[in-house]
Amino acid sequence: MAKTLSFRDARADDVATLVKLLSDDPVGRTRESDAPQDATTYHAAFAAIDGDPNSRLIVATQGDCVIGFLQITVIPGLSYRGTRRALIEDVRVAAGHRGHGIGAALMRHAEALAHADGCGLVELFAHEDRTAAHRFYEAQGYAASHRGFRKRLG
Repeated sequence: MAKTLSFRDARADDVATLVKLLSDDPVGRTRESDAPQDATTYHAAFAAIDGDPNSRLIVATQGDCVIGFLQITVIPGLSYRGTRRALIEDVRVAAGHRGHGIGAALMRHAEALAHADGCGLVELFAHEDRTAAHRFYEAQGYAASHRGFRKRLG
């Protein structure tokens, strides 16, 4: 019998698993690290997200195993007549669990959270090299409507 898919807020003891999920693709491997000296940085980032009332890390679990996650941040907005929007980032599903609807279920869960929080719009960004992710988001009803820009500071 297949284990039930559940969702919950991430906990500090999930951080190492989340970092592994972030690292599990060609883009993530170039910027993430599971080195012990980096654990403090990731735990500090988790604490900052966990302490922000507008941000959440949501994990997908089967049994006791974390198999996916995403970050959702609610942003008050002036445009679109003051529409609140949700920004979804870092959507990841463990390699052995991809292709089974887990990512789609995780996105639907995040959308329901955003709607319940009064958001009228959901936005997300995907690295230009993640073509499979682009196809996934389009299949979930998202349109590639904007061009993103990024600048590193410091």
